[in-house]
Amino acid sequence: MALAIAGVILIPSCASTGNANTNHQTADSFPVQSVQHGKASWYSVRTNSGTRTASGQRLSNEAATAAHKTLPMGTKVRVINEANGKSEVVTITDRGPYKKGRIIDVTIGIAERLGFAGRGVAPVRVEVLGKIKPEGE
Repeated sequence: MALAIAGVILIPSCASTGNANTNHQTADSFPVQSVQHGKASWYSVRTNSGTRTASGQRLSNEAATAAHKTLPMGTKVRVINEANGKSEVVTITDRGPYKKGRIIDVTIGIAERLGFAGRGVAPVRVEVLGKIKPEGE
């Protein structure tokens, strides 16, 4: 019985030693390469006149994707709503926006999470995220 109790005490303590997989990279672990300020708008399957993006990927209203005029396809960016501080990391999969003064179009799902879907446009900071170089490079 004492061994069973000792085993129960040791198992939870082993689980909290911090030996979790450290290869998982969060958006916070990517260095910011550049920053842009401007206005963001949103688009959806209905407003896009179809479901294909410039990259050839299928557009989904809930996807963490966005359109940018010049960033390479596949670039990860953090979009921060400057009005409320909410942020989301998205991948560039499309071209646009085509309205003057706007720097990025996010999917409607992202706009909802950033808190500006109802307004349609919000002041944002766009942080272009770089890749982490493996140690030794």
